[in-house]
Amino acid sequence: MLGTIKKMRATLDDNQQVQYQLPIGDELLDMNPLIGTSVTLTHTGKICCSNCGKRTKKSYSQGHCFVCMRKLASCDLCIMKPETCHFAQGTCREPEWGEANCFVPHYVYLSNTSGLKVGITRHTQLPTRWIDQGATQGLAILKVSTRQISGLVEVELAKMIADKTNWRTMLKGNAADIDLKAKAAELLPEVENKIHEICMAHGDYAIEKLDEEIQTIHFPVTEFPTKISSHNFDKDPVVSGILLGIKGQYLIFDTGVINLRKFTSYEISVG
Repeated sequence: MLGTIKKMRATLDDNQQVQYQLPIGDELLDMNPLIGTSVTLTHTGKICCSNCGKRTKKSYSQGHCFVCMRKLASCDLCIMKPETCHFAQGTCREPEWGEANCFVPHYVYLSNTSGLKVGITRHTQLPTRWIDQGATQGLAILKVSTRQISGLVEVELAKMIADKTNWRTMLKGNAADIDLKAKAAELLPEVENKIHEICMAHGDYAIEKLDEEIQTIHFPVTEFPTKISSHNFDKDPVVSGILLGIKGQYLIFDTGVINLRKFTSYEISVG
């Protein structure tokens, strides 16, 4: 198979195990059956912008050319730091995109990746968001009305717990289970003043407390590496080895690991 790749699609089966498919051009490659076999990925040297389709020497913001990276709202800094949203100032790069993607319900959640962390995502992206982060557990704790509000709450919670995953630790094994509901009960009272402040500014229905069940996620990994070494198509176009498993958006080989999402829009052949 040959084509430009996108981040792997992931779904949970009835046993809560992740089933992966890798988009390659217009086709989908089932990845789970490849675990335990020898797999070779070869980068042809071609990168095509995921937005305009033009060839680019370098990928920006996970698969964009420089021009698209500079003009698209989805590549703006406020996507990574939603609390800095500047829509109200009239400076959004694409106001219609902002209305459709940022002024919709979002979740604030706790997850267990390399340990306890807080995060945010659109209401349509669970459990996908947790899977992409390599989380073995996830729990939505708040539903909020906009992306900016989710960011404001996340910033407050991040003063007490991590808001980033230690990807090296995540790939070395599964963290011990955490009682996420108990953690939420501890943390939410600590940000009650901030929640009240936001509701005073944006309305009583801006933030809704949730009482969800913890989502458990099992990843298809037969063996975790004891030492992490990374493959990089920009340094070596050929990645080859026995595929030991998949976690998050990482392929785990006996020769090292590779984050496929990082190489969105790279043309790859699989053999």
